[in-house]
Amino acid sequence: MVGKLNPSYVGSYSVIQRIGKVAYRLELTPELPRVHNVFHVSQLRKYIPDPSHIIEPDPIQLQKDLSYKQQPIQILDWQKKHLRRKTVPLVKIIWANDEMS
Repeated sequence: MVGKLNPSYVGSYSVIQRIGKVAYRLELTPELPRVHNVFHVSQLRKYIPDPSHIIEPDPIQLQKDLSYKQQPIQILDWQKKHLRRKTVPLVKIIWANDEMS
């Protein structure tokens, strides 16, 4: 089952250097220029070669301030939450990256 809280692993990268007892520096691809290349061992898995294990990252157009635009696809649910002195709308939305910018 694929879910938001399930761990996902992207690609296989070569280990460049061991840093201390619990961290490794990886050789990342040019598509990930702003990702820090040092990872804790809990975030790493030994790669067993199998083409079905590779997950390609979705292309995201980052702006200079490391933000990106999204646009809503569909509203799934909405409700009003009544607090002590005001009412707050709660909306559940499916988002998609804005590919136009």
